[in-house]
Amino acid sequence: MLTRRHFIAGSLALFSPPIGGAVMASTASQWAAWDAQVTPANYDPATSNPWGLHPRFLPQRVETNRPLVPGDIHVDAVARYLYFIEDGWTAMRYGVAIARGNLYESGVYTIGRKAKWPRWTPTAEMIRRDPQDYAQFADGMPGGPTNPLGSRAFYLYEGNRDTYLRIHGTPYPRSIGGRASSGCVRMVMAHIIGLYDRVSTGATAHLYPAERYVTATG
Repeated sequence: MLTRRHFIAGSLALFSPPIGGAVMASTASQWAAWDAQVTPANYDPATSNPWGLHPRFLPQRVETNRPLVPGDIHVDAVARYLYFIEDGWTAMRYGVAIARGNLYESGVYTIGRKAKWPRWTPTAEMIRRDPQDYAQFADGMPGGPTNPLGSRAFYLYEGNRDTYLRIHGTPYPRSIGGRASSGCVRMVMAHIIGLYDRVSTGATAHLYPAERYVTATG
């Protein structure tokens, strides 16, 4: 992994303001029903907000200040934004929550896997740190609307190694904009459903340090 010092260099001012059964896998029919359950009626990504988010955390298309690789993801940990890079110097911007305290890990990762309504298993470190919260789920929790990984997940790898970091939906949308997770980047479930099919396995995810901005000011 890149060191924090090396990773900060060159990361500033990339974007402009907006321009406009326990073991058995769940079935596709369940996924469709759950998608409908977590997606507001008459859903418009730019305006639907039953979660009470600050409007800046709703999906918006923005311009990039220099050419970036289409299909990549950039996470501004300070402003709490995730950018999905498009063709033509534009990106879709989403509000996110990041990890609390020193659990956030900046770096450059590969999306090694992605999944719909994934099963969740806390890491051994999570169980050691908070056994009262996580020990009961040591054997895993099936996918579903109350699962901590939510509706979709992107699995972050370094080479062939799963880092156990994820970009994922959350059943706690009011955490968006804050520092709440045990290491992952959280998104509103309806937002990541819309993003999911646009992100390809093998794409790069840049998670910037929480001490510095990557968005333009003003």
